[in-house]
Amino acid sequence: MSMNIVTKIDDLVKVNTVLISVSDKSGLETFVPALVSINPNIRILSTGGTFNRLKEILGKKREANLTQVSQYTGQPETQGGLVKTLDFKIYLGLLTETYNPDHRDDLKRTAAIPIDMVVVNLYPFQKTVANPDVTMEQARGNIDIGGPCMIRAGAKNFIRVASVVDPADYPDIISELEPLEGMTTLETRSNLARKAFSHTAQYDTDIADFFLNCPFNKIQGSYEQIM
Repeated sequence: MSMNIVTKIDDLVKVNTVLISVSDKSGLETFVPALVSINPNIRILSTGGTFNRLKEILGKKREANLTQVSQYTGQPETQGGLVKTLDFKIYLGLLTETYNPDHRDDLKRTAAIPIDMVVVNLYPFQKTVANPDVTMEQARGNIDIGGPCMIRAGAKNFIRVASVVDPADYPDIISELEPLEGMTTLETRSNLARKAFSHTAQYDTDIADFFLNCPFNKIQGSYEQIM
């Protein structure tokens, strides 16, 4: 299997498609309208509770700018939102490289589109397990799978994709997009990638620490009634 060797990239990348799926929805009420104001043709892909919140924020504009991920992928969310974004079209959109003709052919073949920004923050695992009465099912249910995958895919492809994990960064991102007519710089994308990888690394560390310090008898006790 041949490796992807990148021979050309762009400093400035227009944000035409953004995927938003967040646990912490703070700041969306100003961030999302600003994105639409900067690029009225922007396409926003979203899931579950985030999709419902964005419908409220966008009002009538939702018809022009907002698409549910399940509608885009053709795959409905599974029960309880167990699987929402783990889909080939999503990851092709995040990992594709603009100047790679094979990637462009893959996009055409699957009717996928490049995703230029992913805005994701994760299930509150650390907050959940900080409760001394937390059950194993509560802890297990707050292990995010799709979120870290999207963050890492976007961060890996920082040459084109902005991977946003912190609502505190929304104002700075808008401040960059406004004078650049909706484009991100390579410097910003690389800085966001550093933060994104640190974010997922800390998240995995928190999960590992919880399991390392959770004796098997406690795990077993959590499931005795249903074994």
